Amino acid sequence: MKKGIKKMLIGGSIVAGAATVVAGISALITKTLVDEALDREEPKIMIKAKERISGGEIDSEILNNANECSEKLKSIEMQTVEIESFDGTKLIGHLYPADNAKRIIIAMHGWRSNWWRDFAVIYDFWHDSGCTVLFAEQRGQGESEGDHMGFGMIERYDCTEWVKWLCENDQDKLPIYLAGVSMGATTVLMAAGSELPDNVRGIMADCGFTTASAVWKHVAEDNLHLSFDIRKRLVDALCKKRINIGSDEYSTVDAMRENTVPVLFIHGTADSFVPVSMTYENYEACKAEKRLLIVEGAEHGLSYIVDKDAYQKAVLEFFKDFD
Repeated sequence: MKKGIKKMLIGGSIVAGAATVVAGISALITKTLVDEALDREEPKIMIKAKERISGGEIDSEILNNANECSEKLKSIEMQTVEIESFDGTKLIGHLYPADNAKRIIIAMHGWRSNWWRDFAVIYDFWHDSGCTVLFAEQRGQGESEGDHMGFGMIERYDCTEWVKWLCENDQDKLPIYLAGVSMGATTVLMAAGSELPDNVRGIMADCGFTTASAVWKHVAEDNLHLSFDIRKRLVDALCKKRINIGSDEYSTVDAMRENTVPVLFIHGTADSFVPVSMTYENYEACKAEKRLLIVEGAEHGLSYIVDKDAYQKAVLEFFKDFD
């Protein structure tokens, strides 16, 4: 064999081998990201990457205050509720009754979070405003069953099961509101794509995203500086394998086009995890009565802390108009 041809073959083999290695590494990274997004058990390698994923840091004073409020909320004695969802998954909730309650809120927390953290700073305002609150634990998290999270696409059905439970347990005499933060906001918005009972009077969605695919693309490209489009096909395949639905097969925009329940949309302009543009998309698509509260300078899930007065005013007016 001539030396030139031999060198070309060797060189080609090296290039092909390198390409295979790169493709393998890319696939491994993609799988790890999907594991982080959907699996109950968090990949150890991702535990230290939380700040990079969210794209922002929380001020230490705000964090300390939130932690103190979380401990207070956790210490309150509540009725623990267990239901079975549409697919047999057992879900846990915590009912916090208000004296002379005027309404009931079903509160859905966010991704890799919990009810006592996401609602730590607002629960007392709700309670003092005459709201009985059912804090639901999302599937695949906390005490609820499930090996995977569904980024709202599965949890929307859980939300309607909680509504059904309230109605079947003599809690249907009061107006019901659905409230959520981050993935919880997406959950309650997607739930509105299904027919809800007339006593569900409103939805309060704080910093919800449009689709799993859209928020994953944002996090990958803007926060982790990884190309998402080249991974999209594998992401969808892995997503379908885990939760039987693709990452963009259902969206809050789809739900809002069918929704008939009034919605209060809330978002902070400095949100680096879920872009505020997604709430604008949801707002524009919403066919029902709608309100919009944009909080200048608020990071992800911190609108209530940044402008408590405006937030409380918007919520109380929402209750007043739709109870």
